[in-house]
Amino acid sequence: MVRILNIYTISSFVALAGVLYGFDVSSMSGVIGTHEYKSYYGNPLGTRQGAITGAIAAGSLVGALSSSFLGEWLSRKVAIQVGTIFWCIGAGVQASPTSIGMLISGRMISGFCIGVTSALVPIYQSEIAPRKIRGRFVSLLHFAISWGVLIQYFIEYGCSFLNSQAVFRLPWAIQAVPAVFLFIGLFFLPRSPRWLASKDKWDEVLHVLAYLRTPDSDINHPLVLAEYKEIEEQIRLEREQDRNSYRELFRKKMRRRLFLGMAVQALSQLTGINVIIYFIVYILQSGGTANVLLAASILYITFIIATIPTILWTDRFGRRSSLLVGSIIIAFWMFVMGGVLGRYGQPVQAKNMPYTWAIMGNAAATHCFQASAYLASAAFAMSWGPLEWVYPPEIIPMRIRAKAVSFSTATNWATGFTVSLVVPLLYRVISWRVFIIYGAINVASFFCVLFFVPETKQRTLEEMDEIFEHGEPIWRSFRGKHYTARIDQLAREIEQGKSAHRIVQVELRGDIERNVATIGSDHS
Repeated sequence: MVRILNIYTISSFVALAGVLYGFDVSSMSGVIGTHEYKSYYGNPLGTRQGAITGAIAAGSLVGALSSSFLGEWLSRKVAIQVGTIFWCIGAGVQASPTSIGMLISGRMISGFCIGVTSALVPIYQSEIAPRKIRGRFVSLLHFAISWGVLIQYFIEYGCSFLNSQAVFRLPWAIQAVPAVFLFIGLFFLPRSPRWLASKDKWDEVLHVLAYLRTPDSDINHPLVLAEYKEIEEQIRLEREQDRNSYRELFRKKMRRRLFLGMAVQALSQLTGINVIIYFIVYILQSGGTANVLLAASILYITFIIATIPTILWTDRFGRRSSLLVGSIIIAFWMFVMGGVLGRYGQPVQAKNMPYTWAIMGNAAATHCFQASAYLASAAFAMSWGPLEWVYPPEIIPMRIRAKAVSFSTATNWATGFTVSLVVPLLYRVISWRVFIIYGAINVASFFCVLFFVPETKQRTLEEMDEIFEHGEPIWRSFRGKHYTARIDQLAREIEQGKSAHRIVQVELRGDIERNVATIGSDHS
């Protein structure tokens, strides 16, 4: 009989934090085109609308930087609960603003939650997941983000038929609902075994690993004992080095990994997806689309469907190949969007529009432009979207994982805030050239991945040092079929009884030690 609470349901439930992120992503796209929103806030355009949209990214930057302290002090799951409290407060403020300043404040408070959860949820998922399917579990975060985007958008679409301020107030209030469920449900989930190990709670480490890895919570299972020993050895080595400060992040051995995680997050935001997702109404209107709200919903549905292959395949085909292929495909469709809009568009005479260049009266060009936006977002959902969350937490050692991921996630939000603030203005000033710029950035991203991003699929978190310190070219960082994980070798030794004198000890609080399993002839 399958347990209701297992590694799949735990990872899926904690991914509810992604629904909050998704609510943020589409929290403006369904309302900025409504008469009620424009009338109440004075039809904000350019940097004014950019400041409203980007406020949540500014709060997320603060939350991401705070996540390392909260995640180490309170544990990953309790820090996520703290974040949900901020989200509910922010939702309440957003639903009852009397001015743009109050709206921006509410979005910044909600952003603090997104910063904390977007940094710590991938860490939590990575630290509880088996190595062979770690990418699948962390990709669930992006899948949840996609659902959040779609759900919030349809809520806004439904509310758009109301003839009152409920058009924007009601969707922003409903945002609190999944946060309440996440806060309550986290009480029933285990804490990260690797966080427990860092706090010397070894008895809990063993029992949590047994609970996560075996259907009957068998603490004597060879794979459980092997993973326990690997975590124990990693903790011992890290403490011998006695390095866990922020200074270590910038030392020679670690700064490459830190900057790599930050680069992956930044490049993900620079693919151009923010232009499409955040400002889809503006984009489609400038492309000549008639029913913008319906067309945007198709994009969000495509976004969800395109994420599914990554969940299924990322642990088979790897991180590098997905990022490389994704960069080229996104670049191609960005160039198509820019080319079509530039070739068949014309200046817009009205001065109070969010765009100054649009396709008019050319159905074929409109359909091509619209389809290119769909395909670009689908390519992102199959590559950079999920992997920007998978890659950073898995390449950093446990002792500084929370700190490094907080920096990489902060880079994500700093880049996202800049994009949200600048793009509305750029779209009015240089119009179709925005897409050409993003296409060029994606080409540059391809070469960055090609020369600097090593493969990490199917490696345990404790084996990442070998990948970054073996001294071989990047494309040899994974040896495919000839590679056998160290944890599998250790488990095989335990099962075959080759380590007869090795004993797994569990350190209890109060300096009491007891034998948990004797490996070899004593193991049965």
